[in-house]
Amino acid sequence: MSWRGMNWGDMRLGAALAVLFLLFAAPAGAVQPDEVLDDPVLEARARALSAGLRCLVCQNQSIDDSNAPLARDLRLLVRERLVAGDTDTQVIDYMVDRYGEFVLLKPRLSSQTLILWLAPPALFLLGGVVVFGVFRRRKRAPGEVVLSDGEEARLAELMVTKGKE
Repeated sequence: MSWRGMNWGDMRLGAALAVLFLLFAAPAGAVQPDEVLDDPVLEARARALSAGLRCLVCQNQSIDDSNAPLARDLRLLVRERLVAGDTDTQVIDYMVDRYGEFVLLKPRLSSQTLILWLAPPALFLLGGVVVFGVFRRRKRAPGEVVLSDGEEARLAELMVTKGKE
């Protein structure tokens, strides 16, 4: 089979599916089988809590998605606290007390994190104002140009000269 006879649409689809598989395969294996709790209700709570806690090594992944050894330790710690009878709030508070507010992927609204919550909408509004101003300025028709007496005389002279040619 030659390159000319190949269906490039099928190849692109296959390549896209392979990339998607590789992107989603790594996080799917983060929670090891020996970490899974026997009680499905506790396991669901542990997964929900782990999805909201930041891996302190990776910093852009939850501990549920990360394969880092510290993320595994934190997942086990969450499960230990749940098995001990802690509520979800107690587990989160324990993690924040131990590792700081940074451990939360979605930080709480407080005076320390106010800038994190207000900056995105403020920047969005600022961008809207800038875009509005740019479009408003572009729509304005140029004002009438007033010529001085000297400029009018020069224009008339040029028009006469141009007409003679």
